[in-house]
Amino acid sequence: MIQHLSGTIIDIGENSAILDVQGVGYKVSTTSQTLGTIKTGSPASLWTHLSVRETALDLYGFLSRSELTFFELLITISGIGPKTALGILNVASVETLRNAVFTENTAHLIKVSGVGKKNAEKIVLELRGKLNSEAGDGASGRHDDSDAIEALTSLGYNLKDAREALKEISQEVTGTGERVKRALKILST
Repeated sequence: MIQHLSGTIIDIGENSAILDVQGVGYKVSTTSQTLGTIKTGSPASLWTHLSVRETALDLYGFLSRSELTFFELLITISGIGPKTALGILNVASVETLRNAVFTENTAHLIKVSGVGKKNAEKIVLELRGKLNSEAGDGASGRHDDSDAIEALTSLGYNLKDAREALKEISQEVTGTGERVKRALKILST
């Protein structure tokens, strides 16, 4: 199926974008973080998932392979369709969601329309078994960065810039507040 597309963004909607790939315009549903990163007229490269239904072919796109992988893990859970999975990725980054799964924190999942407390607990339980062990080993070390990324994106910075700024900060600097302060200094220069 269609796994990856590269082209030029020709239109951006509320929750999708049209990606022109050599004269063919693909409507790609995506997260608000991705929509905040891409611009009309600019080149873009998206990892994609094609959802085939009786009445429609829907394309979902992500800037990173890890987002696509997490999306595909979510839709393997009974009762979680592509739109709900996209909604889950809209409320938090993949790193934050992974940490939430390993700490059994359902707060982010409950924010999604159509996901109640029981569904959130089911998602956490099923994902915990499916996520590879390397993600769990580094979960506590990445916890500060996922919270810092969430704080920076809520302040209006795009996901890519927030991640790049945090990469420049030494791992010896701990604590979300301190990491956010240093990232803000980097982003303001």
